[in-house]
Amino acid sequence: MLEGAEASRLIKAVTEQAYNAVLITDGALSSGGPSIVYCNPAFCRMTGYERSELLGRSPRLLQGPDTDPAVIDSLRQALRQGRFWEGSTVNYRQDGEPYFVNWSISPIVDDCGQVSHFVSIQQDITSRVRAETERDMLIQALNQAHDPVLVTDRDARIVFANAAFEELTGYRTEEVIGQTPALLSSGEQGPDFYRTMWQTLNSKRPFQARFINRRKDGSRYYVEQSIAPVLNKGGSLTHFISTSWQVDELVEREKALVDMATRDKLTGLLTRRAGDDALLRAHQEHLGKDTPLSVIICDIDHFKQVNDRHGHLSGDRVIREVAGLIERQLRAGDPAIRWGGEEFLIMVQASSGVALGLAERLRSAVEHFHDPKVGQVTLSLGVAEILPGESIEQLLGRADGALYRAKRSGRNCTISAAGN
Repeated sequence: MLEGAEASRLIKAVTEQAYNAVLITDGALSSGGPSIVYCNPAFCRMTGYERSELLGRSPRLLQGPDTDPAVIDSLRQALRQGRFWEGSTVNYRQDGEPYFVNWSISPIVDDCGQVSHFVSIQQDITSRVRAETERDMLIQALNQAHDPVLVTDRDARIVFANAAFEELTGYRTEEVIGQTPALLSSGEQGPDFYRTMWQTLNSKRPFQARFINRRKDGSRYYVEQSIAPVLNKGGSLTHFISTSWQVDELVEREKALVDMATRDKLTGLLTRRAGDDALLRAHQEHLGKDTPLSVIICDIDHFKQVNDRHGHLSGDRVIREVAGLIERQLRAGDPAIRWGGEEFLIMVQASSGVALGLAERLRSAVEHFHDPKVGQVTLSLGVAEILPGESIEQLLGRADGALYRAKRSGRNCTISAAGN
């Protein structure tokens, strides 16, 4: 245990060599006191004063225009009450430059129980305050931004979300902090999409794409999103920052343009060109996965007479009604195509047996339909299933031949192509 002179020398060495500024004043609170009786080199470096310029003077010489009066009042009250105090404000160096200081003051009591001195430990926190101020300004700017901004750590845990993000997604910031952006996933973009995203980001390159996301209430929305990796001075990945802008209206316009190009204006079914593309894709899948593929070609019976007797408006109405009846009978994933004027093609990704059953349901549904002006309407249908090594053209030729035989057989009937 250190005692006497040895302890004194150690205490002096500690205060003289301390990284933090140390200031000791006497305990006099009157006549402008207390006065400085000791300051260490760190205090001199912080304030720009020589020790000789500080001893015997009041610490008030460090105060200036931006020193917070409320902080000083709180300090003085603590000194008068002889209790510990801690706070921060702006002080001024000898050259007039302001700095932010955080300090704690402890009263030193003598053997009689009276406060004889005050010891203050001080830190220059200017860099920290400026960093916090810049951060707060950045947060304020990001919160005022019109577009959503999201920041995650390198493990993709959300650390910041701005007000626009809250407005778009319906999630409050406190609900998403610590979560990953996966909570926004709609499930409509597969693993390959996100694998590509992470491969790009982990290679420290930005990633931009259209995301299909889901709000807190379950509704879907589209955003063009740009995600940038944030690197520290050493080049290590620390965060990701994402900015996005909602493109729901753009997507709707794009869909409308696609529909104009791929959907028949009268019936809403696929156009012949779009149907050709769908058949090509189905044929490629058939070749790649050996999946079954059948087609139904059907034609409204005696349609020329409908136009000749009742006019083209009635003819258009009948085509539209028959198209609606066909579409309501179809399975999901089996597209209907307006193949010609009054001719339709249905692509069925199943065997000819399934396709024949569907064709008969179509025939029956149309047979039981009566147009108020034209009367009964019927269909003739030809069905064909693709054969090994057969092209789309050959498949369609056999289905068309079956349709021709159905018409020759009295119409209002379904015939399967030879070879099925």
